[in-house]
Amino acid sequence: MGEILFLTHRVPWPPNRGDKIRSHHILQKLMDCAPVHVACFADDEAEQQIAWARKVELQSCEIVIRTKPKWLGGIEAIVSGKPVSVACFDSPEIHAYVANVIATRPIDCIFVFSGQMAQFIPADFGGRVVMDFGDVDSAKFESYADEGSGPMAWINRREGRLLRAYEKDVAGLADYSLFVSEAEAGLFRKRSGLSDARVKAIGNGIDLEFYGAPDVQPEGLEQSGPMILFTGQMDYQPNVQAVQSFSNEVMPDILARFPEARFAIVGRAPAARVKQLDGRNGTIVVGSVDDIRCWIMAADVVVAPLRIARGIQNKVLEAMAMAKPVVASACAAEGIDAISGEHFLIAGSVGDEARLVCELLDNPQQARRLGEQAKRLIDTQYSWQTQLQDLPALCGLSEPVVAEAAA
Repeated sequence: MGEILFLTHRVPWPPNRGDKIRSHHILQKLMDCAPVHVACFADDEAEQQIAWARKVELQSCEIVIRTKPKWLGGIEAIVSGKPVSVACFDSPEIHAYVANVIATRPIDCIFVFSGQMAQFIPADFGGRVVMDFGDVDSAKFESYADEGSGPMAWINRREGRLLRAYEKDVAGLADYSLFVSEAEAGLFRKRSGLSDARVKAIGNGIDLEFYGAPDVQPEGLEQSGPMILFTGQMDYQPNVQAVQSFSNEVMPDILARFPEARFAIVGRAPAARVKQLDGRNGTIVVGSVDDIRCWIMAADVVVAPLRIARGIQNKVLEAMAMAKPVVASACAAEGIDAISGEHFLIAGSVGDEARLVCELLDNPQQARRLGEQAKRLIDTQYSWQTQLQDLPALCGLSEPVVAEAAA
């Protein structure tokens, strides 16, 4: 049996943010089926060391620390005519590693996680290529451009236009292009002209054992009133925009009904605009925590008030897996095969968000019933085993084998 080359834009360990959770579980699934080589980027030496510790599980790996500043990537993108997000991830080390692995190992399949990494696929590679775009990134930048103004709107419009062409070219070379939801896959089929047979949806799952957490409370929070929770990577623009809107526009209406309510923002690397919300309108900016399950368990309501969103929101699946009632915007709920009013509540406006959260706080029995029905849905449909069951066949793999790690 041949081997797999797995290319990903971030180290897949630990699985502590949306894209790393997906890449981690896909990699683990592939490692159950064949020997795997990995090339990826690390943000710093600490992250690189975490990744190197997993080397024993792989045939080989190349972990490059990203040192290229964004401004340099931007200049290279303008000069070369490439999307900025592609130029920023170019690396001679990874090009050399890929060439060596393909020349010396029986690589039958290259699995590419995230569009930035498609630039490392050799033009003369004769094996199978599976491209996991996750979301339609070009559409995200188009949304940024439509909502923005000035130089950033121009930059985002350029990025959206170039990424759209780039995504289409990459998908044309791949055997299969994967997306995190059928909504994203359908959008890409329209944009690329490719068939259902080549553009497929493989959704995100949930580690059901991990999220079967005990009933514990987070340390450091004096909970004198109901807690409304938002989780996520807090330097990511859609998340920043979401919590700003909720804190400034929604919380005043909630506080008028529940003066002791608190809005907790929990997640890594809070941007300056997020930190400025701390103490306003009942908002608490927590930052990174050791165990997000403690905060989900302590929440009365989990919210996902995103104004721009693509694919499937892990934050929604995680809360549902822990039987918590969720109020989500329409775009945050897209891609999740659930029913509003039965498994979660979808808010059509800022006013709806305040109203629905207040209804849940006012009716704990309804909130508990919604959470229990959500958990049953996740348990039956959203395990990683269920979501990834078709992946081996797409990569040309058959029965799982135990891969012997390289010495």
